[in-house]
Amino acid sequence: MARRDALERLWSPWRMKYIRTARSPSACLFCGAWSGRDDRRNLVLARRPHALLMLNRFPYNPAHLMVAVARHAGSFAALSGPERTDLIELVALAESALAAEYRPHGLNYGANAGRFAGAGFPRHLHLHLVPRWDGDTNFMPVIGATKVLPETLGSTWARLRRALRGLAAAGPAAVRRS
Repeated sequence: MARRDALERLWSPWRMKYIRTARSPSACLFCGAWSGRDDRRNLVLARRPHALLMLNRFPYNPAHLMVAVARHAGSFAALSGPERTDLIELVALAESALAAEYRPHGLNYGANAGRFAGAGFPRHLHLHLVPRWDGDTNFMPVIGATKVLPETLGSTWARLRRALRGLAAAGPAAVRRS
C-alpha cells in the first residue's frame, strides 16, 4: 500500500516497444485534410482562408476538436497575422458550436509544440479543444484501458456541422463572447 505522501506510479512496460520504434507519420494529417475534397470523410467542420476546424479521429472525449493552420508552421511566432486571426476565430467558433450542441461544463485547450512535447505533427501547429463534463472521468480509462465514447464520429460531425450552420445563419453575434 502506498503512503499518502508518496508518488504513485502506473507501470506500462509494453509501451517501451512503441517508444523505441515510434516514427514520424509519412504524410501530414492536416495537409491531407486541407487539400481533401470530402470534408465529412476528413472530419473537417469549417474552413477559413488560413486555417481549418476538424474532429480528432482518436478523441479523448466526444467532440474533441482540432484547429490547424493551413501551412506548415510549428509555432505561433512563425504564423502571419492572418493565420493567427483565422486560427483564433475558428477556436471561438468551435467554442460556440460546442456550447450550442454539447453544452460542456468546461473545455481543455492544448497545443503540443515539437515532437518531444507530444506533437504527432510537430511542424504543423494545431490546437486541441476537449469538452469536459462533470462526471466524465471514471474508472474505465484507469482500470480497463478503455475510453467510452457515446456516439460515432459521423454523428459528432453531423451534430457540429448543424450547429455551425445555425451559428452562420445567426451571424457574427452568435459566436459566444464569454
